[in-house]
Amino acid sequence: MKTIANCVEEILVSQPFLEDALTRNILNYSALSEELKDSISKMLRKPVKSGAIMMALRRYSPPKEMANKIKLNRVLQNLGDITVRSDLSDYTFKNSGSLIQGHLKMLEALNEDPHIFYTFTRGVHESNVLITTSLKNQIEACYKNETCTTVQDHLSAITIGLPKENTKIAGLYYQFFKRLAWEGISLYEIVSTTNEFTILVEDENVNKAFSAIKGLKN
Repeated sequence: MKTIANCVEEILVSQPFLEDALTRNILNYSALSEELKDSISKMLRKPVKSGAIMMALRRYSPPKEMANKIKLNRVLQNLGDITVRSDLSDYTFKNSGSLIQGHLKMLEALNEDPHIFYTFTRGVHESNVLITTSLKNQIEACYKNETCTTVQDHLSAITIGLPKENTKIAGLYYQFFKRLAWEGISLYEIVSTTNEFTILVEDENVNKAFSAIKGLKN
């Protein structure tokens, strides 16, 4: 039989920001109880009192996976270099049988300068090319026969070096997303490799995003 405590736990688990604010003790229990009263009444199919919900909130204890939490904190404290690259452009192309040929031509053009920022990501229906803005002419020449659906300039990339054990840590990427969301920073694109994580933001947000990610190391 479902109880008020079960309903409270179900709601909090489905809303990580709410659970985080509750565990940090920055929520008004009374106001939150009133906010949740209708939802919990519907879940239990009977009216419930705010006082009972408040008691369940105060007694709520989030899952404590101490071993993973310790590992997570250690990884965050040992993040590698945080590198910022500006003046980037992002292209979105529809997938086609010839798209890879454009990619190969671009790689040949970049072969003489390995420091050029360039990524190619292929999805199910579309592919993205991220390139230094000064090389737009080369991109447009190499992919001239492809269908380009979106072009976005004035972007910056923030790349974070991750420790090798990052693939074994649950919730690591969530920490980045949560911190950026708390700061109201929207992400334009995300690119990752095994030990690097890159976020793409509009130029106007890069300083704020850099500070937010750097703060995770402290």
